[in-house]
Amino acid sequence: MNATRDPKRWWILIVLCLSTLVLVIDNFVLAVAVPPLAEDLDATAQDIQWILDSYILVFAGLLLTAGSLADRFGRRRVMIVGLALFGLASLGATMATSPIELIVARVVMGVGGALVLPSTLSILITVFDDAERRKAMSFWSAASVLGLVGGPVLGGVLIAHFWWGAAFLINIPVAVLAIIATLTLMPESKGPWTTPDLPGAVLSMVGMTALVWTIIEFPKGGLEHASTLITLTTAVVALIAFVIWERRVAHPMVPLDLFRNRDFSGGSLSLTLVQVANGGLLLVLTQYLQFVLGYSPTKAGSAFIPMMIASIVCNALGAGLGGKVGNRTLAVTGMLVSAVGLGLLAGLSAHSDFGMLALALVVLGAGAGLAQPAAIAALMGAVPQEQAGVGSALNDTIQQAGAALGIAVLGSILSSTFTAGMPDSAAEPAKRSITDALALAARTGDTELLATARDAFSTAMSTSFLAGGAGILAAAIVALFIMRNTETEPAEQAGRPAAVEVPAR
Repeated sequence: MNATRDPKRWWILIVLCLSTLVLVIDNFVLAVAVPPLAEDLDATAQDIQWILDSYILVFAGLLLTAGSLADRFGRRRVMIVGLALFGLASLGATMATSPIELIVARVVMGVGGALVLPSTLSILITVFDDAERRKAMSFWSAASVLGLVGGPVLGGVLIAHFWWGAAFLINIPVAVLAIIATLTLMPESKGPWTTPDLPGAVLSMVGMTALVWTIIEFPKGGLEHASTLITLTTAVVALIAFVIWERRVAHPMVPLDLFRNRDFSGGSLSLTLVQVANGGLLLVLTQYLQFVLGYSPTKAGSAFIPMMIASIVCNALGAGLGGKVGNRTLAVTGMLVSAVGLGLLAGLSAHSDFGMLALALVVLGAGAGLAQPAAIAALMGAVPQEQAGVGSALNDTIQQAGAALGIAVLGSILSSTFTAGMPDSAAEPAKRSITDALALAARTGDTELLATARDAFSTAMSTSFLAGGAGILAAAIVALFIMRNTETEPAEQAGRPAAVEVPAR
């Protein structure tokens, strides 16, 4: 064994996976908790939107700054602060008695999450050497998949047996456990000290927050809404100013030269396209399972278990194959398999059985398990260790922006196709969404409207998944022609200075 390897590195990986898991689970538990939460707090539709969106807006806006802070002040230290904020805000959320109190708690949770997530991946690539990094990264990715699928299942169980606050309460013991383990096991690491890039931090926060807000709001009225046009203009101006500033400042917060590396730029672009394709997947499929097939929230969450198992198995398979066949081959293969999975999902109808759904999800999960770790390994392999925090934050930002864009794009396709598929004779509310159509059918006892709405939604869902499949095929083409098929040299071998290791206290 390499004498320089940290003997506690696999225990450290467990802590990193646990920290990632709690962030992912929280987002999807909340989706199940919204109905009882709204009733108990007397929340309006606008309140619910802010409860859901406030977290992602703050989270996405702070990621790049958080990654830079981790490199400068210490990744372990920043992660501990983030976990503490996330845990305390979760406690505040359980005690909220009004929508505004819950929104404030969600904002603080977004700050905590932004500090935690980049630190987990940056610590991983500094603790593990090049020979073991791919295997470690596959476990880290598997934790995200577990949270993605486990969130709705756990949320359904908690809401059924307790109250909506339990969706936040579960974060507290996990955060406490992660903090104790981090203090006990994890070494500190940081990059060399540089002058803080305050203008870059402000421009990135304004630009990313405005961009994500524009993506969220665009499907509701397009650019005809003045507010959407204002946020889009703000995003474009701030992000252009950010790029110009980062290219001129002596010590930039984000090293834009990374994008000259084919593995980094190819991995970034392909991951963005994959997340655009997958971003609306859960949103669309959970509606299909509950409104079309009649599944309960818990059963709908459980339906994703085949995808989770396939993804975790193929994560492990990819960890063994990646060093032999190369990142590009594995990423492209996984993306093509994922495209097939989306094609199978596009074939579902209002009368499909679980067998067809499970097959499609297994194929989709297998593709994601092969592709995503390989693309992330290529991207992060191009990042010098002293900039691991901001490199990890760039990866997270890319995926968050892609997922938000995917939800907006696929949601818009779903909505417009559903409306077009409804007959002219249907009432206007029934044409807007399947929830309105089902509610109207339940009030009037109109079984024909019920069947028509379910068929129209299935057709709209198929169109959305075909669009997503096209996005993943585009990602495969990008990876094939831009990424290299050899592993990027570790930072030390490439002549770049390694991260500064600080002994744990």
